[in-house]
Amino acid sequence: MKVKLGTVQETMLIPLVIKASETQRPKARIRDKKAVEILEQLELDTDKYDKFMSHEGVVARTIMFDRALKSYLQQYPDAVCVNLGCGLDSRFSRVDNGSILWYDIDLPDAIAVRKQFFQEEERVRLIEGSILEPDWTRLVKKGRKVIFIAEGILMYFTREQVKALLGVISQEFTDYILLAELMPLAAARMSKHHDTVKNTGAVFSWGTDSGKELEQLCPGLKLIKENSFNDVMKGFTFRGWLMGTLPKIKDMNDRLAVFQYGQ
Repeated sequence: MKVKLGTVQETMLIPLVIKASETQRPKARIRDKKAVEILEQLELDTDKYDKFMSHEGVVARTIMFDRALKSYLQQYPDAVCVNLGCGLDSRFSRVDNGSILWYDIDLPDAIAVRKQFFQEEERVRLIEGSILEPDWTRLVKKGRKVIFIAEGILMYFTREQVKALLGVISQEFTDYILLAELMPLAAARMSKHHDTVKNTGAVFSWGTDSGKELEQLCPGLKLIKENSFNDVMKGFTFRGWLMGTLPKIKDMNDRLAVFQYGQ
């Protein structure tokens, strides 16, 4: 099966290929059987989507986001989880506790591909549209704690678009948690040197060296913590340890930032 995707949407194939590849390793650090299943049905040049640093980064990112989400689901077991720019992610199957309500949101071409492999369920809904427009917010159930997941998407927005997204969310939801991947400013200026993104034609549009910047973009949003992907990657390989230890280089990696709004 061949897929046609927009430039930025094509980047959703990077984590798919990497998760499938990692799952099939003898000592897999993450397991995503759905990614393997999907990849077997797609006609892709997998080599261009799976390079060392991206591979290690996606594995670390997946581990960190899964851990953070599972931790919050212990506090809020019936939370509403909103996966912004979901691509072909299958996180619901890894974190489901039997009570959460899950929404996967992405642009029409991405959702069209997703529908080939994922079906809506009683507690899983697909929403097609731009997350920068407010229409989707009216489709999300209110009355529960809401957790937004922004993994691998904010760096493709401009600063003004990030501000607009936070405004769209905060206008409709008065109490939420945001788990966001943040890219350093210097890294955001180097799209053409990124080992896998450069193969898609996508370009990074925004980066920040501190999650505090989002507090400025969205009054009421509070940074709880942010941790570099290096924190996990350093334990993988010597090269990962080196990249996560050397001055300047270590600051080039993305972070998981956790925010609270409304409390």
